[in-house]
Amino acid sequence: MCRRTMCKSFIFLLLMFYFLGIRVVSSFTTSILCARIPGLSHVQRALCTESPDAVVALAMGHVAGAEECQHQFKGHRWNCTQVWKKDVFGHVIVVGSKEAAFTYAIASAGAVHAIVAACARGNISLCGCDRAPLSLQNQVKKNFIVRKNLLLTEFSLNLKDWKWGGCSADISFGMKFARKFLDAREIEGDARSLMNLHNNRVGRKLVKNLLRTECKCHGVSGSCVMRTCWKSLPTLQTVGDVLMKKYSRSRPVMAIHEHGKLVLVNRRKGRMAVNLKKAQHPKRLELVYLQPSPNYCERDVHLGSLGTMGRHCNRTARGIEGCDLLCCGRGYNTHQINRTWQCRCKFQWCCHVQCDICHEHYEEYTCK
Repeated sequence: MCRRTMCKSFIFLLLMFYFLGIRVVSSFTTSILCARIPGLSHVQRALCTESPDAVVALAMGHVAGAEECQHQFKGHRWNCTQVWKKDVFGHVIVVGSKEAAFTYAIASAGAVHAIVAACARGNISLCGCDRAPLSLQNQVKKNFIVRKNLLLTEFSLNLKDWKWGGCSADISFGMKFARKFLDAREIEGDARSLMNLHNNRVGRKLVKNLLRTECKCHGVSGSCVMRTCWKSLPTLQTVGDVLMKKYSRSRPVMAIHEHGKLVLVNRRKGRMAVNLKKAQHPKRLELVYLQPSPNYCERDVHLGSLGTMGRHCNRTARGIEGCDLLCCGRGYNTHQINRTWQCRCKFQWCCHVQCDICHEHYEEYTCK
């Protein structure tokens, strides 16, 4: 268990070694460095020693995933704070809820995203650009724009004359390394581990499915005689937006023994038992959870709930960020705020800046 400042210091230590040239640091030094990162399993420590540059990128992606989680849940009763404070790569949501499902998926997606981006920049020695030829003829036909001043023969030529180039995202390496590192924590083999592994996979696969095909035209006078195409990463916010939709449609599941091993199957509402012959496995790209979510109105650290007391709310909004819902019916406090600042600043020759003093009076509302 480490505090937030300690966890940040370990990430900073990794980054410092990385930017100072971690490829020339001895394996003994990297072993000591990786041994000081709290919460790692034996497999993760071995991966850290073998590929410290990839682990640095993964750690940065994990932090980016946490920030995206807080962005997506801003204004909700549960706003994704204090989730990653157990250790650098760990989670502290005990309940196998929808929120836990989202955090594992977005952290996994952030890890893949950061690793692939680092590969493209040349920051990881084991990977680079994915230059494998892909069959993009259908995408080229769909994305091709017919210019009015092009002849029919020239149009036919353009449909065929394209080449695979640029720096395509090495998604295979990113998914493989993120899977090996993050899934190495789930060794218990129980229902919660299966849930975490499933949601980790959802995050990884989603980044791959959201890859964009980008092309650049080459030719005289803006013509598109030749096109160079490559695969590029989506923004992490794009991934977060899609995951948020999957969060709202997440599937309750339960673990059963099937053919001698524990597997997850869909659970019908209000039923804990399941007919083994009619059991259906959850889809590979849907988030799954084991337990219903608490209401997050009252503080319960064990359940991952900080409560909503003291949270800012919107008095006029009718959605989840409105004071009625966010404050759970407890009411809210009104604060009168007076703000003064320098405004309409102008440069006066010569040589000083003259500003007006602006005043603002407004109200803020916080939950009781």
